[in-house]
Amino acid sequence: MSSLMTAGVAGRGNLAIRRFPTLTVQTPRLDVRPLTVADADPVTDIFADKQTQRWLPFPQEFGEIEGRSWCTEMAAERRDSGMGDHYGIVRREDQQLVGCLWTKRTDWVGRVTEISYAVSPDARGLGIAPEAVDVLALALVLEHGFQRIELRVAPGNTASRRVAEKAGFTYEGLLRNAGYVHSGRVDLEVWSIVAADLR
Repeated sequence: MSSLMTAGVAGRGNLAIRRFPTLTVQTPRLDVRPLTVADADPVTDIFADKQTQRWLPFPQEFGEIEGRSWCTEMAAERRDSGMGDHYGIVRREDQQLVGCLWTKRTDWVGRVTEISYAVSPDARGLGIAPEAVDVLALALVLEHGFQRIELRVAPGNTASRRVAEKAGFTYEGLLRNAGYVHSGRVDLEVWSIVAADLR
């Protein structure tokens, strides 16, 4: 159950800010759940991988992602501000954390959010990312009333494009000069699932 907070907005009185919902979802082989401090080491390893770093949606000056901070204060700040949350992808057969998902750029008026993801090198090519993205998107739409879930993919990131396709997202077009990867500014492909797609 999400809670509402209020924040003063100059000239507009109070504006309701919704706390991002805490959720755990499952598939037959995966659990997607909020990250905890115990996940810090595998999260650090996932984000330290060179292939992952190549496509992370942050400028290089952002520095390396430190797992403990990502799992605790950064996740809490994003959740409490209403902007999103940080999740772990856990393989059920051995309880290994094999990837991360995070939601961001949430618009509570439009009921829109964006999902990003990173998977450990040894779990790539097994369909884990599309399975996790799909189940998280379904939960956000069907259980939490979101109307639109976006993925944004840098051109050239063919693995992420395949994730979007396999997870059932629809390609909408190109946002020119709209984002970052470590090498600099890039265009971004926009992919989406909307509530009507699930009817």
